[in-house]
Amino acid sequence: MKLSHFKHILGLVILLVSFSTFSQTELKNTVFDTESFLPLESASVYVKNTTIGTITNADGKFVLLVPQKYQSDTLVISSIGFKSYKIPVNEFDNTFDVYLESDVASLDEILLVAETRPKTGNDIVLRALERLSENLPDSSYLQKGFLRHKERNKKEFKWLIESAITLYDSSSATSSEEYLKINVDQVRKSYDLRDVDSLLAYTSYLKYQARNVNLQAKNLKRDTIQTASLVKAIKWNDNRVNGLQNLFQGKLNLLRNSSDSKALFDENILEKHQFELDTVLVDNDRKIYKIKISESSDFINLNTKGIYNDGYKAEGWLYIYWDTYAIKKIEYQLVAASDIQKNRSKSLFDTHLNHKLIITYMEYEDKMYPNYIYYETPKLVNVGYKPTDSKDESNYDKDERYYYTVQEILFTEIILDKEIIEEALNQEWDSDIFSPKPYNKSFWKNYNTLLESEEEEKLIQDLTKRSTLFKE
Repeated sequence: MKLSHFKHILGLVILLVSFSTFSQTELKNTVFDTESFLPLESASVYVKNTTIGTITNADGKFVLLVPQKYQSDTLVISSIGFKSYKIPVNEFDNTFDVYLESDVASLDEILLVAETRPKTGNDIVLRALERLSENLPDSSYLQKGFLRHKERNKKEFKWLIESAITLYDSSSATSSEEYLKINVDQVRKSYDLRDVDSLLAYTSYLKYQARNVNLQAKNLKRDTIQTASLVKAIKWNDNRVNGLQNLFQGKLNLLRNSSDSKALFDENILEKHQFELDTVLVDNDRKIYKIKISESSDFINLNTKGIYNDGYKAEGWLYIYWDTYAIKKIEYQLVAASDIQKNRSKSLFDTHLNHKLIITYMEYEDKMYPNYIYYETPKLVNVGYKPTDSKDESNYDKDERYYYTVQEILFTEIILDKEIIEEALNQEWDSDIFSPKPYNKSFWKNYNTLLESEEEEKLIQDLTKRSTLFKE
């Protein structure tokens, strides 16, 4: 089917959905820790027995649109280590803040009672991996979600994309490269004011095309290269480094791709990671293990084509349900560990932290589906003034020179209907998040999105203003 025909059908579907969901209730508030009175970030806010939900931002705030047909259902606000707050949707008061009380289970009691259960962090994780086939989806599904892609230095935003996306996955038992794909449905914002030295991307592009490993950017002259060629190279580099396919089909999709060749969470996981049981918390009235991730005997290598992406050690946390061994949340960081990677990371990025990943899962019909993804990585750019003489540091601003990219995805709907899935698969899919699309006001009026923190919202507004001035 031609793309134009697909867009026409998609437009009709969006129109019908808009009419059916036009009548909605907006729930908004701030969630706090009762003991510290500090805002709770990343608390889950959802309607029970549905896939309608969101999370709180860095300020503890959230906004959630709930269709009228769910007004009598239960709103749940939960966070690992806290007692859940539950109330009917139609009784929720937007004017009163929500406070959650801490809730921790007794680790000694758990270990004493559970004589036949694994007791060490390593054994608990191995059991959880054995249960992946039971806990992850075993049939095809679609997920609707909201993507925010942003690139910034420590001072300001340089690049922002906000999109509505659809994810298709045939099941966790299949190859993600062949049976997992993404479509960009709508674009809300797309601003690009990066001061990127395009010759670096162009050099990498030429090396990729011609396999000329000796080519260097300093040997190229900008005035001899057509702008169209540079744009093509930059787009190639964007997709190579920040494309959604990398995030979903690569090694960092730790659970979904655990059966892939050379996966990070494969049968040899303990050669690259060690796991230590820290404590047992409570999540929505269920006990959950909190397990520390640390380095093991082998370095972690991502084997990214065209990029030295190896020589790391892992840090972070896993949260695993006590009753089913389903993994609820992953907090995972890859830090430079080998001498080569340490030198490379410090020189190019001014940090040893190369990959920061957070994935939370939601349980729906006894299976765990991705709910929220946060991925942060430094970006290779060459901007600003870099001094060659130690005496001339006054004009060098590291806060402007070093960039990093963040991709956040909030999934707001799960579709299991086989007819809808089959119809969607017959359409043409496009995972390019970098190409702008016309703004659809009625669509976004009824679509759940991620609420930014007040600090970052100001930076986004500043980027929007600068982008408008730049275009004029």
